Amino acid sequence: MRSMWKGAIGFGLVSVPVRLYAATQEHGLKLHQVHDADGGRIHLKRVCDACDKEIDYEHVARGYEDDEGHTAVVTKNDLAGLPLPSKKLIDVLAFVDADRIDPLQLATSYYLSPDSPAANKPYVLLRETLKQTERVAVTKIALRTRESLALLRVHEDMLTLHTMYWPDEIRDRQGLAPPDSVTVRPQELKMATSLMDTLSEDFDLDELEDEYEVALGELISAHLDHRPAPKKKTTPAPDNVIDLMAALQASIETAGKKEAPKAKAAESSRGTKKAAVKKTATKTATAKSVAAKSTASKSTAAKSTASKSTAAKSTTSSTAKKTTAKKAGRRVS
Repeated sequence: MRSMWKGAIGFGLVSVPVRLYAATQEHGLKLHQVHDADGGRIHLKRVCDACDKEIDYEHVARGYEDDEGHTAVVTKNDLAGLPLPSKKLIDVLAFVDADRIDPLQLATSYYLSPDSPAANKPYVLLRETLKQTERVAVTKIALRTRESLALLRVHEDMLTLHTMYWPDEIRDRQGLAPPDSVTVRPQELKMATSLMDTLSEDFDLDELEDEYEVALGELISAHLDHRPAPKKKTTPAPDNVIDLMAALQASIETAGKKEAPKAKAAESSRGTKKAAVKKTATKTATAKSVAAKSTASKSTAAKSTASKSTAAKSTTSSTAKKTTAKKAGRRVS
């Protein structure tokens, strides 16, 4: 991964050298403009309205036009001379609780990585302090000659930076929300909660895909192979809501039907696992039973052998005693 910025995080007298990496990338097939009749590429040219000449990029400057039509030309040298206090520095302004930041202000996300082995210790120190205090840092950073607010926070084992819109860049929402006179009944809230629970069962965010992008890829492949383009079903837009309770009930029933195959598949999988466990347990029990019988049989045989051995010893002893008695009788006579 290629770094796009190099600088340091500064808070107080502590400096953490870091590199900045883009944390996100948009997927998508790149399309360019072509002539629909013959497929020839269409190129956009930079043409000056005043002299009607094509202009090289090195001579392209920036301009601002006021209400009277006057234009102020701002060159690259002019922009380079503007002061940027946060250039090459992520300047920490304050540490605040995470819930004080409105997600509406967040823009682009970046990973921050230590720039050198010497930066590891202060990097981990800042990361662990943010974790333990459950805070985030409000900072300033200059990216592409523009100073921006940014949020510094912990994501798993890394520090991340999220550029933010300035407060005056958040547009006023006045007049957009429904009037305060609109209310909902407890039954409607209960039905809506039930629908939310049904739609959320077995939800896996990682399984989601861009259906439009998939369909676009199939369309392009069809054109390249000179075959008819596949037709995709389009979900119709919902009708205007007349009866909210009826719409909620119908939504719950529809969602339930969609979840049923998933639940059945999951139950079937669990049943298969249970059957396998039961079969294994039966085999184990049978094996133990056979082993126990075998052990008992061996024990019985051993006892029988021992009894026979004892009887044989007893007979031998009796015979010996009789022989001894006879010999003794002969000696007496």
